[in-house]
Amino acid sequence: MSAGNRIVTFLFTDIEGSSAWWQENAAAMSKAVEQHDALTRTQVERHAGTIVKSTGDGVFAVFDDPLGALRSALDLQRALLQTPSSDAVALRIRVGIHVGHANVRDGDYFGNDVNRAARMMSVAHGGQTVVSSAVAELTRGRLDPDLVLKDLGPIRLRGLAAAEHLH
Repeated sequence: MSAGNRIVTFLFTDIEGSSAWWQENAAAMSKAVEQHDALTRTQVERHAGTIVKSTGDGVFAVFDDPLGALRSALDLQRALLQTPSSDAVALRIRVGIHVGHANVRDGDYFGNDVNRAARMMSVAHGGQTVVSSAVAELTRGRLDPDLVLKDLGPIRLRGLAAAEHLH
């Protein structure tokens, strides 16, 4: 991918409680992360997204269409509920989705909106996907009937000056 500034949809995932799982049973957690990564890759690619990189216990992906990111997150959350846990490690993930500008360099994405998406993911609970108002607005009227966005109001995100209105 060439360098430049793009508007894309960012999707971040993280396995809830992963630090404790790593301490309790590193071998089981290693298998769980592999399972998470495989399921995430399948759903991201299925919905026309691209995995940018693994973030350790999560994944960073980008999409051209925020609806693809939402569908990917929903299908991933469902797949994790239907997949047996790996060696007693229950995979519950937090997902954050935001649309914004990014500087693209050497296949990676940088900038305030990338950071905002990651911070959004960090306020979610396991099994929850949070999206910005930008995502809610760009998908309005295009959501699948089984997908409902609940207004969570403005939420302060660590390290960022302005609160983000989340759904």
